[in-house]
Amino acid sequence: MSKKGYWMAMVDVRDPEVYKQYIEANAAAFAKYGAKFVVRAGRYANPEGPTGNRHVLVEFETYDQALACYESPEYQEASKYRLAASTGHFVIVEGA
Repeated sequence: MSKKGYWMAMVDVRDPEVYKQYIEANAAAFAKYGAKFVVRAGRYANPEGPTGNRHVLVEFETYDQALACYESPEYQEASKYRLAASTGHFVIVEGA
C-alpha cells in the first residue's frame, strides 16, 4: 500500500495581492491531483522562533501524486506567483 504524500510550507508573504493570484492559479493543479488541505493559514503560535506568517499542509493520496502535482505544468505556472510574492521553506514528504 502506498503512503500518503504531503506538501509542507512555512511562508513569509511579502505581497498579499500577488499571493492571492497564486492561490487562484494553484486550484487547477490541486483539483487534478486530488490535493486536500489539512492546514491552510489560520491561527498559529511559533514558540521556538519565526516560522513565517502563513503555514500550509497539503495531503495527497500518494507521495508520487504529491511530486507529480508539484512538477505539473499547471502548478509550475502557479508557483511563479508564490515565488514573486513570498519566501519560505517548502518540502514534499512521504507520510508515516
